[in-house]
Amino acid sequence: MPELVLKGCGTALITPFRNGEIDYDAYRVLVRRQLEAGIDFLVPLGTTAETPCLDNGEKCELMRLTRELCPDLPLVVGVGTNSLSQTLANIRMLGEYGPDAYLVVVPYYNKPTQDGIYEYFKAVAENADRPIIAYNVPGRTGTNMTAATTLRLAGIPGIIAVKEASGNLAQIVDVIREAPEGFSVFSGNDDQTLPLMACGADGVISVASNIAPEQVIGLVRAVQAGDLKAAARANSDLVPLFKGCFVESNPIPVKAALALMGYCTPEMRLPLTKAGQATFDTMKNIIDNLGI
Repeated sequence: MPELVLKGCGTALITPFRNGEIDYDAYRVLVRRQLEAGIDFLVPLGTTAETPCLDNGEKCELMRLTRELCPDLPLVVGVGTNSLSQTLANIRMLGEYGPDAYLVVVPYYNKPTQDGIYEYFKAVAENADRPIIAYNVPGRTGTNMTAATTLRLAGIPGIIAVKEASGNLAQIVDVIREAPEGFSVFSGNDDQTLPLMACGADGVISVASNIAPEQVIGLVRAVQAGDLKAAARANSDLVPLFKGCFVESNPIPVKAALALMGYCTPEMRLPLTKAGQATFDTMKNIIDNLGI
């Protein structure tokens, strides 16, 4: 299995739609914008990409296109489901397009025990040809992966990191403090990037960087450089954006902002619907204040 060390800012990419179909031209523009901003890695086909509403052909084409546009950039592709067999099928299907790692969410809806979570990720890692990043997001899955379980997973060869979106700072700091060398922790919530990186986290997998990549990267770089005063200023400027991205279900507000900026339509796939007017107004105010 190839070695991979990830740090810094990664963007959880949206999937733009137009008239019910993926707008691949808009997607190209969005990916190139990330590259020009200096993003450290990209995450296609995650939650922000509305992946549950994409068919297999669309997933493959998005992954193929992302690798074509980013021949040298690390790509972490979302493959997780609530079925071991389907997750492994996604790994086999998308592994052909050159991802560097797989993002695997804690199984949703099933509500597994902590032992079940451990055994699931162990089985995925044993059958994967590339490193695994576990993704803990109990607000969407219905089950929290505890620090103890995460640390057990950190001892499994091939599981190299966790994206932590539990929002539980104490839990995440426990993982940061006790994780073995070489195991990375990424904030899964933009608004916790500064405190978690200040405590030793390795970066963020960001939603807000779809909208303001330079600014979010600037925040991350400031923390990496140990300039916490500059990081605090950057974070203060970005707090309204971090909040705005979740005034409706992600990625509804992100698409509203990108539509206002002319990058794509605000179109979603059901069961998500496009942003309401209040969200458009909120996002316009935010992007105007950021000067983007």
